[in-house]
Amino acid sequence: MISRLFNALYANAYLLLSLTALFWAGNFVVGRGMHEHVPPIALAWARWTLASLIILPFALPHIRRDWPIIRKNLPILFFFGTIGVGAFNSLSYSGLNYTTALNALVLQSSGPILIVLASVIFFRDRVSLRQGLGIALSVIGVLFMVSRGDVSVLTGFVLNRGDILIVSALVLWGLYTAFLRKRPDIHWLSFIGMTFVIGAVVNAPFAVWEHSSGRHLQFNVETAAVVAYVAVFPSILAYIFYNRGVALIGANRAGVCLNLVPLFGAILAIVFLGEQPRAYHLFGIALIVAGVTMAARKD
Repeated sequence: MISRLFNALYANAYLLLSLTALFWAGNFVVGRGMHEHVPPIALAWARWTLASLIILPFALPHIRRDWPIIRKNLPILFFFGTIGVGAFNSLSYSGLNYTTALNALVLQSSGPILIVLASVIFFRDRVSLRQGLGIALSVIGVLFMVSRGDVSVLTGFVLNRGDILIVSALVLWGLYTAFLRKRPDIHWLSFIGMTFVIGAVVNAPFAVWEHSSGRHLQFNVETAAVVAYVAVFPSILAYIFYNRGVALIGANRAGVCLNLVPLFGAILAIVFLGEQPRAYHLFGIALIVAGVTMAARKD
């Protein structure tokens, strides 16, 4: 029964990608909420170190079996682990130290567009008119929701250092997603285990530098809870689900589901932070869901 349920879940790309967006929305809330208490690179390093320790007991048997293929493909695995695990998260957390939640959400809407651009530039992927319109519609929904329906909020948008860091992270994520088609033919646990370890190792020297500069990770119950959450949900589960979703439906159609992140972020704010649902929430959500549905359909 449990096995059949797992297999059904693992074959449903849109459910997997929706759960990924939900977990990443929580990661966004945690990263922004804890930015004054937890150094960004230390959080990224702790996240991937704990995630590696959790996943490796399950991954090691597959890594041993796949080792001849892994050894031949270490450069591409290092590429995935560096940009999609290590650098992406360190840049995202660092950006949240210097920008507002509004700016970060607005910039998040560029994620699907950057994935499409990377796929077109490096792999000559074709984007249908319907997919383009769906992406545009979902982006409009995101912008409408985060601006609370006030266009003047967007006209006054100004990039700052944090925004540049977040855009840089999204560019790397676009490359990671587009290049997933080049993933070595190894077990998914081997791929996840290797890239998680690489991400943790790549972040380690930067975390040491951050610590030496005076920004220290405080070990307490609150910090432990945050690290545990980001290691399990936005890391292990989300990366497994996202990689599987991309494998099932391709980079461009999977990438548009990133616009579900601000949608779920708004829902979490309503449920846990007491924000009142407004008309702009409903209108923005309707546009996002319509755009994602349109872009995700096969030609």
